[in-house]
Amino acid sequence: MRKRKQSEDEFDALQEDQPETAAETAGVEGSEAERLDAAETEVDRRLGDEVSEGTEPAAPEVEALKSELEAHNDRYLRLAAEFDNFRKRTIRERMEVRERAQADFARQLLETLDDLGRVAALEAENVTVHDVIEGIHMVERKLLQELEQAGFERVGSPGESFDPNHHEAIATQPASGDSEAGTVGSVVQPGYRLGNVLLRPARVVVLVDTEQGGE
Repeated sequence: MRKRKQSEDEFDALQEDQPETAAETAGVEGSEAERLDAAETEVDRRLGDEVSEGTEPAAPEVEALKSELEAHNDRYLRLAAEFDNFRKRTIRERMEVRERAQADFARQLLETLDDLGRVAALEAENVTVHDVIEGIHMVERKLLQELEQAGFERVGSPGESFDPNHHEAIATQPASGDSEAGTVGSVVQPGYRLGNVLLRPARVVVLVDTEQGGE
C-alpha cells in the first residue's frame, strides 16, 4: 500500500499548471509531449515493479493510471490543435496587415502617377522641350514628397563624409585640400533608406588626398 500511495503522489506531481491560451502553447507543446512520455514510462515501471515482486496490481489502481494517461494525452492533443489554429491565425493576420500597408502606400502614389500620365500625354506640337522637362521635374518632386511621407529618405549628396555603410565608392578623384579628403565629390546614383533599413547605397565618387597614396 505504501508503494501504491507513493505512485499516486508521484503522478499527482506530474499535473502541473498548463497555459490555457493558444498564444502560450508555442512554448509548451514539446513539454506536454515529454510529460506524456514520462507518464507512460512511469506507469510501465510501476506495473513492472509490482509484477516482479509478485504483487498483482489492483484493477482500480490500473484503471486510475490509465485515466491519468488518457487525460494527459487529451490535454496534449487539445494544446497541439490550439497552437496550430493560433499559428494559422497569426499568419493570416500578418498577411492582412501587409496587404493593407501596401495598399495605403500605393494609394499615396496614385496622384503622382496621374501627373506622370499627363506629362506623357502632352502633344509634341503644342509644347516645348522646356515644358516637358519642367513637367518631369514636377512629377519627380511630388514623388519624392510622397516617399518621404512614407518614411523614405534619399542618401548621398556632394560634400558629406564618405560612409561605407551608406555609400558605395565607384571611383576616386584628387581632393583640392585636406578638408575635402574623404568626402563625396559627386553622386552617380542616389541611395535610399526606409527608417533604419538601407534599401540601396548611394554610388559616389570619393575625394582623396593623393599625397597620402590616394589614387
